[in-house]
Amino acid sequence: MRRENQSSVSEFLLLGLPIQPEEQGMFYTMFLAMYLTTVLGNLLIILLIRLDSHLHTPMYFFLSHLALTDICFSSVTAPKMLMNMLMQTQSISYAGCISQAYFFILFGALDSFLLTSMAYDRYVAICHPLHYTTMMRQSLCFLLVVVSWVLSSAIALVHTLLLTRIMRRENQSSVSEFLLLGLPIQPEEQGMFYTLFLAMYLTTVLGNLLIILLIRLDSRLHTPMYFFLSHLALTDISFSSVTAPKMLMDMLMQTQSISYAGCISQEFFFVFFGDLDSFLLTSMAYDRYVAICHPLHYPRIMSQNLCFLLVIVSWVLSSANALVQTLLLARLSFLRDNTLHHFFCDLSALVKLSSSDTTINQLVILTVGSVVIAVPFICILVSYGHIGATILRRPSIQGICKALSTCGSHLSVVSLYYGAIIGLYLFPSSKNTKDKDVIVSVLYTLVTPMLNPFIYSLRNRDMNRALRNILRRGGFSA
Repeated sequence: MRRENQSSVSEFLLLGLPIQPEEQGMFYTMFLAMYLTTVLGNLLIILLIRLDSHLHTPMYFFLSHLALTDICFSSVTAPKMLMNMLMQTQSISYAGCISQAYFFILFGALDSFLLTSMAYDRYVAICHPLHYTTMMRQSLCFLLVVVSWVLSSAIALVHTLLLTRIMRRENQSSVSEFLLLGLPIQPEEQGMFYTLFLAMYLTTVLGNLLIILLIRLDSRLHTPMYFFLSHLALTDISFSSVTAPKMLMDMLMQTQSISYAGCISQEFFFVFFGDLDSFLLTSMAYDRYVAICHPLHYPRIMSQNLCFLLVIVSWVLSSANALVQTLLLARLSFLRDNTLHHFFCDLSALVKLSSSDTTINQLVILTVGSVVIAVPFICILVSYGHIGATILRRPSIQGICKALSTCGSHLSVVSLYYGAIIGLYLFPSSKNTKDKDVIVSVLYTLVTPMLNPFIYSLRNRDMNRALRNILRRGGFSA
């Protein structure tokens, strides 16, 4: 985070390949043919695997992801290199260089993890053929891919953040830490609120872990709705864990500081899991829309491939937005103050604190926020509007009561979650209402994830039946 009087590099020069000028045309043609072969060949692999049901096996599942990763990995460097060779240019912008480094590490690491998953698949197939179907089950394959994405994203983020710090001038005096003022509560109330928030956080973690456990153990819950619900539960645990442990530790130890790297990392994962929550809620609303408005076509529309695709797209879009916001934030300067009137490194609070020109940051927050917050919220409302219209066209007391119960609970949480976020980020408050912003933030970082287990599942008849079955199997039934 640079000081105003710093002269920073705005672009870099890429010297390219060590080839003679007269050989440029030949090498350009060769590399273009190689890149096109890579893209078209791997797209053909993905298409064949998707269209042929005989190829819907773990090995080809990993192969399709590897093919997609290879396309992305080559596309990080090849198009820029070919453009430079064609236009006889060498420059690349600072933002372009940082972004290229991030995605190069991301897809390079992802390639490595996917190859490891494929090796494990072949090991099980050859060394344990009789147990292959039970060991390489669908949930494990999907888990291996998700873990590969998460680890690759984390590795790329760490390297990118370290790179942005190295690329500053040696004589730069930068902010090394921030002070979090925490919640607007009196010192004598610290113990009571610490106990309250600790109980809320433990309820969030244990409640959502219970959801995941029940869905994994009960085969009757292996449906699209509960598939999305299990991912939402995992996201809620992660979302709360980004802020709650640090807040609780500060309240317990009476500390306020957070390091620069810790602050930036907290902001990245907060935006990431917040966006992921938004996309998963939208996917769940679409699932309910198809189930109620198109029940006869539900198995065909909500296919396994579509469910996987919705989750993967949610992860990718969330990662992209978090990366953009983090890179833009890393370029800001903080001269006047390093004190945050918040209990975590909130993006809008950091932007307000900066002494740099934050026009671009505010513009990106507004435009991208409209995509990842407002658009999913509108889609949810439209989905439930169609659900309501369908129920009213075929009115029955039982159907109306069921729809009102399901939609009312869902929409209450959606309204609480989206209302707080839209109010804070799309319509930011003035400086004299900072305490209100902090209190509202508690609603969607701690309260909403805690309520989700009760609203989405613990009041659900299928989940209660699954819980009773698990308890019976363990010998704990009354």
